[in-house]
Amino acid sequence: MKRFIMAASVSLMALASTQATAQVTEEEVANDQTITDQIVTNGMGRNLQRYSPLDQINTDSVQNLVPAWAFSLGGEKQRGQETQPLVYDGIMYVTGSYSRLYAIDVHTGEEIWQYDARLPEGILPCCDVINRGAAIYGDKIFFGTLDARLVALDLKTGDVVWNKKIADYRAGYSYTAAPLIVNGLIITGNSGGEFGIVGEVQARDTETGELVWTRPVIEGHMGTLNGEESTMTGTLNATWPGDMWKTGGGATWLGGSYDIETDTLVFGAGNPAPWNSHLRNAGTPVEGNAGDNLYAASRLGIDPATGEIKWHFQTTPREGWDFDGVNEVVAYTDRDGNDRFATADRNGFFYVLNREDGAFVNATPFVRDISWASGIDENGRPIYNEDNRPGDPTAASDGDKGEMVFAVPSFLGGKNWMPMAYSQRTGNFYVPSNEWGMDIWNEPVTYREGAAYLGSGFTIKPLFEDYIGSLKAIDPDSGDIKWEYRNEAPLWGGVMTTAGGLVFFGTPEGKFIALNDETGEEVWSFQTGSGIVGQPVTWEMDGAQYVSVVSGWGGAVPLWGGEVANRVNYLNQGGMVWTFKLAGS
Repeated sequence: MKRFIMAASVSLMALASTQATAQVTEEEVANDQTITDQIVTNGMGRNLQRYSPLDQINTDSVQNLVPAWAFSLGGEKQRGQETQPLVYDGIMYVTGSYSRLYAIDVHTGEEIWQYDARLPEGILPCCDVINRGAAIYGDKIFFGTLDARLVALDLKTGDVVWNKKIADYRAGYSYTAAPLIVNGLIITGNSGGEFGIVGEVQARDTETGELVWTRPVIEGHMGTLNGEESTMTGTLNATWPGDMWKTGGGATWLGGSYDIETDTLVFGAGNPAPWNSHLRNAGTPVEGNAGDNLYAASRLGIDPATGEIKWHFQTTPREGWDFDGVNEVVAYTDRDGNDRFATADRNGFFYVLNREDGAFVNATPFVRDISWASGIDENGRPIYNEDNRPGDPTAASDGDKGEMVFAVPSFLGGKNWMPMAYSQRTGNFYVPSNEWGMDIWNEPVTYREGAAYLGSGFTIKPLFEDYIGSLKAIDPDSGDIKWEYRNEAPLWGGVMTTAGGLVFFGTPEGKFIALNDETGEEVWSFQTGSGIVGQPVTWEMDGAQYVSVVSGWGGAVPLWGGEVANRVNYLNQGGMVWTFKLAGS
């Protein structure tokens, strides 16, 4: 459903005339990080570095940063706003909660058009009704909806070009991530890991929306290429017992990145289903990799042309704490000139992988008091503390509840979905993290389509009285934490770095903050009025540098946060796009 705001008809006509021939090319997508007057990809570049070479706004000038305009996403539909704005040809495109998309005049902040997806009754979103962004290619903008559909809209008018089904929402599938564009294909994952779905990556033709290939990420399932069966993922029953692979989870709910130098898509796969690891390893030896439940809780390197798996790295084999493996994988070059990937996992460890083949390089903890493992061995496998695995319910006298343990980090992770950033200026990563743990226990569970498939209970608890959130500057070469910025409430939004020496991020308390990237010193802040769980961006227009962020509290913390949720229940919801520039620029 689309509606127009006609008040700015003159400016709309001017924009329409400039957009008549606007076509985003593969070259523009590939160079999105360095073309500073546009943002057409999630992550401000497909490597997901979230780094801008702009430096007009810097550690000296940032004190003069003031609002240029603000735009409301509407009062009746708030909830969490985890999106990243896109900017192209004078228009900002912003997705909102409940599968909405707005086109905004970037000069004035006035609405040009709005699209509202017609969502059916009975959708099953796990962790709020959020949307994390869109992608632009050709003359279209693409985004996903909570009923697991992918929509292509005309950039200029907002009219629907095509609308395709990713999966069946009635079985628990949904879609919340920003799509990825590679060589004329639009690449998507899926959401719904708490419902016993099967994670999958799909590639479609951007012009027609027709499927080109599919790649399930749980062993035993068959991929497709050009409408025909291609190859099986993994080897049937190599690491899964019986038929449990059929509902094995591994949702690819955060989307992926693309490394152009190795021509590789990198997608993360979420937790195996159910959470109760004893069910998934019943009768299966755990020596070697027999009980690993591939390829859940893993990163996968995928051929973008065929969907074939090139390599995999599993961060948490035999996973039993809901430590998803979906966290973004960022391509970078280290200080010695080595091509690397980095990922800060939900399990609390920061990993460096070889970019050519995904091979393990090193891993270090980035949160405190990790209890489920004592470290990572030379092959990249966890050294488990087996006493910290939630107990087997069948070993209990009543069979209803296994032994409860206190595990760190909590199931919401040392880092959850919120994207980190890499600075080409400092060579450091800036990682939004949280210091919390959980009481967790296992319970019996049976799969039923469209019903929650956990087999666990839990309560999240803070580790420290004075803070939960911690933005950390991490040296990927050594794993050393150079500095940290502590925040009372959990951090749940994205981070951006710039050549101006700044690190931008927001807090649930509503502050949009800039830190000095070398010292962590706060050099600027602005109160947006609602908690920030969105992803900041920056671009230039008419000789001036702009910064934007979407404010609007929500996401998984108030829904799943246990004792932590009670700590932040005073925070206000909202729904605003805030855009800033230097006074007088």
